[in-house]
Amino acid sequence: MRGISLWSALAILTSAGGCANVERSRDLSNPNVPPAVTATQVCSNCHGVDGNSVSPNFPRLAGQNPGYLATQLENFRSHQRSDPPGFEYMWGISHHLSDDQIKGLAEYFAKQVPQVNAPVDARLMAAGKAIFENGVSDKEVAPCMACHGPQAQGIASFPRLAGQHQDYLVKQLHVFQETEGRPGTPMKQITHLLTAQEMEAVAGYLQAFPSAQ
Repeated sequence: MRGISLWSALAILTSAGGCANVERSRDLSNPNVPPAVTATQVCSNCHGVDGNSVSPNFPRLAGQNPGYLATQLENFRSHQRSDPPGFEYMWGISHHLSDDQIKGLAEYFAKQVPQVNAPVDARLMAAGKAIFENGVSDKEVAPCMACHGPQAQGIASFPRLAGQHQDYLVKQLHVFQETEGRPGTPMKQITHLLTAQEMEAVAGYLQAFPSAQ
């Protein structure tokens, strides 16, 4: 009886401890952990508590379209998105996330306020603004705003680009142009004739957006 009582007591203590610590848990496989806790305890290591990542290696998530964020997490979970940052960082993190957890994380970051960045070089801004608003007509490259919105705020399944890190955007444009790591978007066709200079220009403009307006 003493053995049974001891194991029962341990089970109760363990259960109580798990409940008490759920607000600081990093357990990605526990659906009882609130999305805000996962965001602050896990995602914040790369993306920042408020989704405004400091390092250009990691995208800013603040103010991003929740539908887009959810789709990307689902693509990481299913290994459909296979660009290097995807499989190096996100495959493992997303592996045990449920649909509800993904939805909750997407909604959390969508509610965060994006930071405004300082302007970049004036000539770069002008060149980037022209590509964003008008595309590159001699290459039949469509304007970015056609899909991402006039304020680069994102539309439906197309992501918000305003305030995103220039370096991150350039890397992703190269992924679209040169690999099959991000299937299912029209970006490969759009980027296939862009030069490195054009990518730098439009990415720099978007990083400083909307301070350029």
